Amino acid sequence: MAIVIEKGQGIHSELEERIGLECPYCGMYAHMSPQSVPDATSLLRDKPKHVGLVYKCDACDAPVFLRFAVREYKDNRVELYRNFIELERPKERFAFSYLPKHTEVLFREALACYSGNNFNAFASMCRRASISAFDALGEGGKLRAFEEVMVAQDIAGIDDESFAPIKAVLFGSGQHEDLPLLNRAQAGILLEVLKDMFYQCFVRHGKLTRAIKVRRFFVSENNDNLASA
Repeated sequence: MAIVIEKGQGIHSELEERIGLECPYCGMYAHMSPQSVPDATSLLRDKPKHVGLVYKCDACDAPVFLRFAVREYKDNRVELYRNFIELERPKERFAFSYLPKHTEVLFREALACYSGNNFNAFASMCRRASISAFDALGEGGKLRAFEEVMVAQDIAGIDDESFAPIKAVLFGSGQHEDLPLLNRAQAGILLEVLKDMFYQCFVRHGKLTRAIKVRRFFVSENNDNLASA
């Protein structure tokens, strides 16, 4: 159902539903309350194709900016589609400290592109970040990463046709101009697949190595204490 901005009554949903999303400031999933709404009279006069609204996060009171497409103009009201675009997205989290430095820099820039809804720039940076990761992994690194991605595809149950653009971005050998154009859904899949690939190739290894070192340290310390006793 539509969201309605009506003369003299402000904004309301035809089903009285509330918008809930992850706040780009506090990171909490919370309801959003309308805070600043365009005047219906001005909208009916100018008839823009899109309308920007400011909502307030119920968790932290921060302003959240959303853009809606106009569904229909009527005599005294403006109907908006329920789908919206987040003008500010929450920052993606990752254990960056486990990545090689060069890969980390490129991956951070890739995530910045994704948060800004620049999905094809995001794909280009993912290609650069993956190449950097393969170099850091050394001989056989690209094959190992490919196997991890194939496992991720199987776990997620994504068919080959839908997954082809993801593989082309990560493992293609052509020029950057040959990268496929991605939509929002494909970029989201690419993000999760690349995060999983980096986790399996770097984070898991780093965490396990660190945990084993800690265990060995305490075992060695206990043995030394027993020997001295």
